[in-house]
Amino acid sequence: MRSAITSLLATVFAGWASLAAAQEPAAPLAPASLESAATHIAIMDQDTGLLLHCKACETPMPPASMSKLMTVLLIAERLDKGLLKPDTLLPVSEKAWRLGAQSDGSHMFLELNSMVRVDELLKGVVVVSANDACMVLAEGAAGSEEAFVAEMNARAKELGLTSAQFRNVTGLPDPEHVISALDLAKLASIIIRTEPDLYALYSIRELTYNNHTQQNRNPLLGAYPGADGLKTGHTAVSGYGLVGSAVENGKRRIIVFNGMESMAARRQEAQRLMRAAFTDFSAAKLYAKGDIVGEAPVFLGARRTAKLVATEDIAIGFLRAARPGMRAAIVFRGPIKAPIKAGSHVADLVVEGPGMAPQKFALQTPKAIGRADPFTRAFYGMRALTGAR
Repeated sequence: MRSAITSLLATVFAGWASLAAAQEPAAPLAPASLESAATHIAIMDQDTGLLLHCKACETPMPPASMSKLMTVLLIAERLDKGLLKPDTLLPVSEKAWRLGAQSDGSHMFLELNSMVRVDELLKGVVVVSANDACMVLAEGAAGSEEAFVAEMNARAKELGLTSAQFRNVTGLPDPEHVISALDLAKLASIIIRTEPDLYALYSIRELTYNNHTQQNRNPLLGAYPGADGLKTGHTAVSGYGLVGSAVENGKRRIIVFNGMESMAARRQEAQRLMRAAFTDFSAAKLYAKGDIVGEAPVFLGARRTAKLVATEDIAIGFLRAARPGMRAAIVFRGPIKAPIKAGSHVADLVVEGPGMAPQKFALQTPKAIGRADPFTRAFYGMRALTGAR
């Protein structure tokens, strides 16, 4: 039985609110404007955590320097706990120095055996993707790169980043160093939500250290209004990629893509995908956990109907073009037979629309409903026998 919710979508579209945590629906089908040369794409709404668009977004990929998001998150969490302080001085080992001065990779020109403040190193990683700073932080925090990488993998598991498999702190090529675009989006979302001081560093446009001034490579900064982070990545294996975020009209979106052929192509695709993230998609809150969604008839119950409440916060992500054709319904097999225990899953809210997979959310009864008294049961039994209606 399907019970239509005639006013649901009209109410939602009149104005939707942000949501702390929501179920991730299947991503809607991509419009032509989202056709891309990128090999992996994830677009996420920050307020709801909803995945708005996916292209191979759950497939593990080589992330290059984008995996440094995990490196800096662990350092930020140590700072939060007081295990490190911003002015703590850490030594530059020969291993770290070789990742800088003796390589053609990103670095901040650290000098061998010098002592560098944690906050300076953190800015080096965030702003100019400094490999040497990553190594100094890892060795200073955990004793060795290997020990720090073990912590990265353990923390990724705790955060539910199921595709993450780290083998180093820099993202330098390793066939076993992988993470999906979706998990990178989730990681960026965590940093934005839980580490505002760290996130503020991602909007810094340039860094000067040891008489060398370097520019932030994020192609969105200064080019896309409201863009304020996060991280680029490039190796010969991964191609050119980006984890980016921007705010527009009070809404924040996160984009992740990888596999572009050049820095110029990455710059163009970053702006195009971020624009699409805001213009092609919406994210809407329908109900909060515990909200009454509707009612369902009860057969031979102490009450004739049962209220149906959301078992979790309910939100949907959808293509703006699909909005006129969207519909919602409460679906259940009914009438529901009494007795009914409190918290029983007796129905589902199903939201459907053009270009999107149906999204189903469980509904439950908030209170128990006992059986009707003997007289009422007998009355309905006689009606059933006689065919009365």
